[in-house]
Amino acid sequence: MHIDILTVLPELLASPLEHSIMKRAQDKGLLTVAVHHLRNWAVNEYGQVDDYQYGGGAGMVMLCEPLAKAIEALSANKKFDEIIYVTPDGRTLNQRMANTLSLKGNLLIICGHYKGIDERIREKYVTLEISIGDYVLSGGELAAAVLVDSIGRLLPGVLNDETSALTDSFQDNLLAPPVYTRPVDFEGMKVPDILMSGNHTKIEEWRYEQALQRTRDRRPDLLEE
Repeated sequence: MHIDILTVLPELLASPLEHSIMKRAQDKGLLTVAVHHLRNWAVNEYGQVDDYQYGGGAGMVMLCEPLAKAIEALSANKKFDEIIYVTPDGRTLNQRMANTLSLKGNLLIICGHYKGIDERIREKYVTLEISIGDYVLSGGELAAAVLVDSIGRLLPGVLNDETSALTDSFQDNLLAPPVYTRPVDFEGMKVPDILMSGNHTKIEEWRYEQALQRTRDRRPDLLEE
């Protein structure tokens, strides 16, 4: 999979993409992520990529021309399965969406900043708008990092144990069950006996029951889906 990211602050994406699982995915050649500085397509020698919004009001808006030129330039080299804009008014990211996107080949992610991007760019180029939650960030870079991580870890071969991703929360609309490790007794709190029984059928039944109960208690909306 290849992911291109357009941003005015590429530095914000360096750390999330250069460590841990995302680094492993790229080192294995399973994922490539190219971060592009939008100012490379600025409208003047001062690097301008934003301007005041029509109608007045606080906050700047990202200009059409730099975004259009950047999208066209990147699209000339490859066909994107989705051109994604991360924005608070997009569809809320969930595990089902991450699963679907992990099956794609090429993605382009646009990081908004200031008051966002000119609406005409959304209308002409953007094919999918995604929100990572009902709150506002200073820019789209952190949201883009979350999106890349949620997709990249699902690629076959990225995780050492590929079954790990299949048992994550939300994969089957259930929250994950509680997990335990050593010691068996921690300050009087003991690991459930069933987990040390060696009966894997009973253990899986227990885990399913625990996941179902936890979902009922904490996220009943998932069961309604």
